[in-house]
Amino acid sequence: MANLSIPAAERNLTPAQVEALDNRRQRGLMFQVLSGLFAFFAVLLLCWTGQDLTYGPGWMHPMFYYNLVCGILAVAFAIYGTYLRRGRIHEY
Repeated sequence: MANLSIPAAERNLTPAQVEALDNRRQRGLMFQVLSGLFAFFAVLLLCWTGQDLTYGPGWMHPMFYYNLVCGILAVAFAIYGTYLRRGRIHEY
């Protein structure tokens, strides 16, 4: 009997295709973990970003820029990691 918890498109894959699918999902999980780390760092940087924006002269706000980069990387890694984990139906 077929395993109904596996999506229909993945039930008749060859062993090489299953390994490629597993590797893709592992990379997706790695990107999701990196996303969580960058999100954690972005939250920690918020403490210094407020001071930097308040007391920094002119356009010199390095902590704000670090925080912005961390936030963008967190979102980008989350989107790409989720895309790899879920994937879309590929023609194998």
